[in-house]
Amino acid sequence: MICVRSNPSPAPQEDAWVTSYQRLVPHWHSVSLSHQHSSIPISISRVNQFDAARLDIELSAMLKEQLVKVFSLMKPGMLFQHEPELDAFLEFLIWRFSIWVDKPTPGIALMNLRYTDERAVALRGKVRTGLEGPGLTFAQKMWYCVAAVGGQYIWARLQSFSAFRRWGNSEQRPLARRAWGLMQRIEGLFKAASFGNLLIFLYTGRYRNLIERSLQARLVYESPNMNRAVSFEYMNRQLVWNEFSEMLLLLLPLLNSSTVKSFLHPFSKDKSSSSKEDDSICPICWASPTLVYLALPCRHRYCYYCLRTRCAAVPSFQCSRCSKPVVAMQRHGSDVEHKTQSQ
Repeated sequence: MICVRSNPSPAPQEDAWVTSYQRLVPHWHSVSLSHQHSSIPISISRVNQFDAARLDIELSAMLKEQLVKVFSLMKPGMLFQHEPELDAFLEFLIWRFSIWVDKPTPGIALMNLRYTDERAVALRGKVRTGLEGPGLTFAQKMWYCVAAVGGQYIWARLQSFSAFRRWGNSEQRPLARRAWGLMQRIEGLFKAASFGNLLIFLYTGRYRNLIERSLQARLVYESPNMNRAVSFEYMNRQLVWNEFSEMLLLLLPLLNSSTVKSFLHPFSKDKSSSSKEDDSICPICWASPTLVYLALPCRHRYCYYCLRTRCAAVPSFQCSRCSKPVVAMQRHGSDVEHKTQSQ
């Protein structure tokens, strides 16, 4: 048997660990710094952002309703003529006491959100938590007012003026016709851009509208915690009422109003009224008939339309007064009878 003796591996030097550590420390620092300066994307709830916009619209409508009530005693139609000015004034008030003073709008505040300058946050390049970032700059606030308040007001006034002057129907004035066409193209491009921005917002969760995207004003969380301001009891009552109202909207079209009225009328009519007064009105629509027809053989008075449609819908129709089957109908003061089966 031949034995082969392997040479033992040489022992590491005493300073090998120190050398390896010194060689790896710069790489470790570079990796840690790259992770530290990398920007982690944050996700703001898209539902909260949409709800904030909806709440702002509803609050503005409530303010407008209260302001209209204040001027209800003035000349009728005067407030309608100045509706664009009224809307611009309300939007300016909301902007003045919210965005101008570095505060969120009422709807944005209810959703625990606020505006931040996305450009300043991008330049810092730090880890994002969704809470950091400075507010809007002076230029961003002013451009927001110009676009959201002034732009909407000018466009609304231009549309009402062009509709009043009938630019679209004016064939004698080619300049007005071209201006109307240009307005339609601008409106179409704006709607297409808004739709594209909506798709991008649903994908990325940033910038609800074109104004926010052009100004790079992003909505972020205002505080890490948000308390529920609505109790569960109120929410349950609201859900029950919504379901009840939807059930009523479903059932009401199925009910025959004339049948219900005929059923309830005997309980509501005056017992002291004479039979002559009862016979002078139609028992279906409870109105004085203009074209009087008689139901045979009981000869009670009906409206022609009420009696004919009822006999056509129900072949075995019974008189609403005496419950006798109606076999024919006759015009009042005529001797010609009409069979209900042929109607």
